[in-house]
Amino acid sequence: WLKLDNLTIKPILEGLLFVANGPVAVEQLQKTLDAPLEEIEAALRDLDEDYAGRGLRLQRKGNEVQLVTAPESAPYVEKFLGLQLSGKLSSAAMEALAVVAYRQPVTRAQVEAVRGVNSDGVLNTLAARGLVAEVGRLETAGRPILYGTTFEFLQYFGLKDMQQLPKLAE
Repeated sequence: WLKLDNLTIKPILEGLLFVANGPVAVEQLQKTLDAPLEEIEAALRDLDEDYAGRGLRLQRKGNEVQLVTAPESAPYVEKFLGLQLSGKLSSAAMEALAVVAYRQPVTRAQVEAVRGVNSDGVLNTLAARGLVAEVGRLETAGRPILYGTTFEFLQYFGLKDMQQLPKLAE
């Protein structure tokens, strides 16, 4: 196995992300390439910069990355693939999703405390659409589900990562 330099790592990383079925852990990329984590991260940053203004984006959530199409090309990709256009979310779903996005990980009860109404149905709908998912359980009586956003959430809103969420007013 050859030792890789940054010029070689970048195109190989791009190829691995292209063929991946979804998000890939950075550690898995590191093990596959047998390269230092710093080199993998540097190559990922280079790829991210390379994609600016192009049809692809490098999307990151925590320690996972994936290659996705640019959000501005979504209607054309959907038309090309013959997909139905993404349905709009109700205002109740948007409210609940905002609570999850900004306060994650969060329980259903915490979402309801902010919204002031029952959120079972809305959270089930968001989970069914893949926008939120169980990320753990709270260590209290009943062990309620903790919800967090998903890669699909980032794709739906055209975000590269969670840092691109608009800042909340105080």
